[in-house]
Amino acid sequence: MATCKEMLNTFARHVRPRGIVSAAPVCVQQRYIATTATAIEVNDEPTPAWQPHHIPPATPALKKRRLDDLRIDLEKRPFSSFLTDNYSRQHNYLRISVTERCNLRCVYCMPEEGIELSPPEQNLTTAEIVYLSELFVKQGVTKIRLTGGEPTVRKDIVDLMRQIGDLRKDGLKELCITTNGISLHRKLDHMVESGLTGVNLSLDTLDPFQFTLMTRRNGHDAVMKSINRILEMNKLGANVKLKINCVVMKGLNEREIIPFVELGREKDIEVRFIEYMPFDGNKWSENKMVSYKEMLAMIEEKYPDVHRVQDHVNDTSKTYKIPGFAGRIGFITSMTHNFCGTCNRLRITSDGNLKVCLFGNAEVSLRDVLRESNSGKPFSLEAMEALRELESDRREGLNADTPIGTTEHESQLLNIIGAAVKRKKEKHAGMNDLKNMKNRPMILIGG
Repeated sequence: MATCKEMLNTFARHVRPRGIVSAAPVCVQQRYIATTATAIEVNDEPTPAWQPHHIPPATPALKKRRLDDLRIDLEKRPFSSFLTDNYSRQHNYLRISVTERCNLRCVYCMPEEGIELSPPEQNLTTAEIVYLSELFVKQGVTKIRLTGGEPTVRKDIVDLMRQIGDLRKDGLKELCITTNGISLHRKLDHMVESGLTGVNLSLDTLDPFQFTLMTRRNGHDAVMKSINRILEMNKLGANVKLKINCVVMKGLNEREIIPFVELGREKDIEVRFIEYMPFDGNKWSENKMVSYKEMLAMIEEKYPDVHRVQDHVNDTSKTYKIPGFAGRIGFITSMTHNFCGTCNRLRITSDGNLKVCLFGNAEVSLRDVLRESNSGKPFSLEAMEALRELESDRREGLNADTPIGTTEHESQLLNIIGAAVKRKKEKHAGMNDLKNMKNRPMILIGG
């Protein structure tokens, strides 16, 4: 009598699929993960302290869901009418202020007596900022800039940047930040890995003592450390566009125009000189302003071969180049020569108001409309996820009254945004009118 083991073997031979019996063993390519020490030994080159974070392109699913089909359909449509004004200007650039707080007190930005901060519950939460960012990106915004206050003082700035950076799948191309650079160097590596592509760094003097006078704080060394860190990372392939913004004020720092120009002799830096602009509390006067033509004349006296180069159609600055210099210089001429005709910018303040013009005092609250579906309360991450799930269900056709591609809630927000954009004027007021117009302090507008 056959043993139990022999019977089991005979049974297994009869029921085993032929494919398995005859199949050749699967060969799996092995991956060797080298330690730093091994890499140095093999390549004989030290591993850089920082390497760019590469995100592989997403593999499309075999079967597109209805939402994916809608996204593809949206890409084929003309630019969003909600973001197009009555002068055919298409607003594909959104600036979002993520905090009112700042660790400096610059004389042209912050009133000497300070500002009254909004209660925390009145400011946009991270979930709300990401939601609005996604809404704008899906309407055609390709560039988002985070501003403040000083955006790096926000505790979750890196996580916020990562979530907005994920919108690249929806069409976002640039994620930038405007900063004073005081604490940027401590967070820069993680920001680049989260999708940061550009830094506008505000620096009005190269003199540490003058820095203290103009900002009412110390920190010049920290700012220079941030600049040097960006340049170091760019050598390693980070490819972060660096622009230094310098507000020029007569009697304070106009003598530093040439030293700032010299920064670009060996380094790939664009220094942009900004005409002093009037905002609430900064005691603006025309006598303190150095015009674009005056600044250019100073540079031409030292470098007569400086010449204008081609700008992008939506650039705010007039860009110049000195032969032999690695960097460039620019002028933002808001006061003497506006660039309203090609303006493509919209702004959201930290308390959730949409401003269609930097110098306009008309605002509309997106925060209040957004929170209507949450009983007027700020959206937490959990509450926002619940809203997104509801909207996803509605998009799938569970609510027949919902317009295709949007929910009733999104449609309400877009209608308000579109109406505000349509009210945007052809150009802002002139210099003599601006100084008497009521507007927020610059720190409460953003950037």
